[in-house]
Amino acid sequence: MKPLSQFFISSMVVVFVGCNPQNKTSETHKPEAEITQKNITFADFKKIKGVDNVQDVPFQLFTRLDSVRFFVAPDKDAAHLKIAYNKLDNYYGFEEFDDFYSIHYSINNNISNSIEAFVLKSEFTAAFDLTLQGVDLYEIRSSVFKKSQDVKNKSFSTYGTITEVSEQEFKTASNKRIDEVLIKDPHVILEGNKWLYINSTTEKKLITQHENVSTEDGLLSYEYIGVSPYLYLQVFKESSMETSDTYYSFYNVKSTANFQLFTAGYPQILPKKNWISYIVSNNDVGSDFAISTYVAESYNLEDLLYVNFTKFKIADGTKAFWADDETFYAEVYPTNSASSNGKKQKAAFIKIKLKADLFRMKKKYYNPYSNWPN
Repeated sequence: MKPLSQFFISSMVVVFVGCNPQNKTSETHKPEAEITQKNITFADFKKIKGVDNVQDVPFQLFTRLDSVRFFVAPDKDAAHLKIAYNKLDNYYGFEEFDDFYSIHYSINNNISNSIEAFVLKSEFTAAFDLTLQGVDLYEIRSSVFKKSQDVKNKSFSTYGTITEVSEQEFKTASNKRIDEVLIKDPHVILEGNKWLYINSTTEKKLITQHENVSTEDGLLSYEYIGVSPYLYLQVFKESSMETSDTYYSFYNVKSTANFQLFTAGYPQILPKKNWISYIVSNNDVGSDFAISTYVAESYNLEDLLYVNFTKFKIADGTKAFWADDETFYAEVYPTNSASSNGKKQKAAFIKIKLKADLFRMKKKYYNPYSNWPN
């Protein structure tokens, strides 16, 4: 017969093994009922008339996701369809809800096969909410450096740096701008519908018609902007009545040839360097930034640099400026940004810093023996 102590220990082991904590847990944490998602197709969505005029769209939506979800109602528990994102697709926003946007979507870009769907705000960004966050500002489509075109290089790093800065830095730097502020020349007057230059002897010289100038591109109008005190070039804004294109033309009173020089955007003129630059939205992609040197002897512009940036548009070219010989500031918007429904697009500010030796060229000395045979 076993001692009592051994019997007691053995009994305790049996009791301990007999306890099943897993059963107890299963009773207190029962699995929740799963919500089954109904399998749906495009046929489950409301059919609508497709968008045939983008101007009628309140706002557009954009996403960086590889796939997005279309809901049949503005409810997270509603049936939805997951589709792959296609960069060629357009997501036209029409209404805004707490967590959703309603969109009009053309299946396979077929306007006659369009539906209304609801998408999560967390998966899309409306055009008026776009920012430069996460955008590669260095991306360019092409460039021209001293008449040498480059369509292979897709980065601005070849020429300098570009960064987003705060509005406060933009405003502070603008107080120290070094480019000229164009001023009105009292010798330039508008008489009837003609711009005239009156010299000290009261001699009148016709500059150009103010409006209704017939050209191959249609009718033009000219608005006097001001004069460069350093280069003494009169600047006019040239607008076409047939297109939205605007140019800035330069007039030299002493020259017999009128308006040989043009820039596609509002000019920033740097005294002493004789630079004329501009930055303007490109009608196709992004924005154009250009720098030229004014050669007074030949009354001509020599191109130094042209860059087509792809990721932003220009808010107001007249507010762009040079803080020093290498640093340029501008107010911009993301490329697809747009105001709508009383909501303003979000402005951003950029700083372009050119390489210090970008336009410096090593002087080549003539070697009289260079053609001699070795």
